[in-house]
Amino acid sequence: MPRVHTVRIYNRQTNTHHIVQVPEDRYVLASTENQGVELPFSCRNGACTACAVRVVSGEIYQPEAMGLSPHLRAKGYALLCVSYARSDLEVETQDEDEVYELQFGRYFGKGKVRKRLPLDED
Repeated sequence: MPRVHTVRIYNRQTNTHHIVQVPEDRYVLASTENQGVELPFSCRNGACTACAVRVVSGEIYQPEAMGLSPHLRAKGYALLCVSYARSDLEVETQDEDEVYELQFGRYFGKGKVRKRLPLDED
């Protein structure tokens, strides 16, 4: 029988608080949905940042979170669609654009992208 952890979620987008029970062998996002809690998500594969949260306290395991850099994981960010609770948790949802900017802004924020025209004259 898997251990069950209490997960406290602050949804910043709706300014609501939720408390759910999550078995260690189930994804946090799926468990919250099964308990009637709607949270932001998109791909459900750990490839985007729509379901990103900041872990306030507790331990989370997310081996499939390819949408988050190791740097952001080390700073306490997680993707609920592919995360397992390893203790009681407290998390808060993040704005997808905010997380994207933290992760990629330094690379894509260097000015206007120029369209390259095909070489049709030789």
